[in-house]
Amino acid sequence: MMSEHEKLLAGQDYDYRDPELQSMIKRCKSLLQTINTSSDVEERAESIKELFGKSGNNLTINGTFSAVYGTHISVGDDVFINGNCTFQDSNLITLGNRVIIAPDTKLYCGEHALDATKRFGTRPDGSKYLVTYTQPITIGDDVWIGGNVTIIGSVHIGNNVIVGAGAVVTKDVPDNTVVGGVPAKTIKSLAPLNQD
Repeated sequence: MMSEHEKLLAGQDYDYRDPELQSMIKRCKSLLQTINTSSDVEERAESIKELFGKSGNNLTINGTFSAVYGTHISVGDDVFINGNCTFQDSNLITLGNRVIIAPDTKLYCGEHALDATKRFGTRPDGSKYLVTYTQPITIGDDVWIGGNVTIIGSVHIGNNVIVGAGAVVTKDVPDNTVVGGVPAKTIKSLAPLNQD
């Protein structure tokens, strides 16, 4: 039988009240408190490293940051995350190397049923719960995400991509592409990077 955490990562209906999940959420909140309020550079850096499932070299979080679990987030080398970003990591969020994320960007792994009658379930004790399904988000290398962008679960953003400010990314973005708009569409192609 799958744990509630395993169900979450598999994109199945899960119970967020599960003690393991609640413990993970509590841990994340504690680390975020330090990250978002500490003026001690070393303490803040250690909390950032502890928060993420994996963090590469030269990770910068410039300003406040929000996450649900933290441990579902993996970050490559030379990543810059600007202020007021939210990673709703109810599934895996993976950032490659040299990713720049502008302020107010939101990554949302969770979603709910289009059919309103299926958005709440009933537990054996008769209480109701919000039904959430999750999917991962993957962002490749050398990606620049503009301010106030929203990226939803199941999206894969390729390498050497620019996402224009204010875009809502609902579908995969291929390598060497500039996208923008709501929903995001291809604006133009970029020359492939020289990988020497």
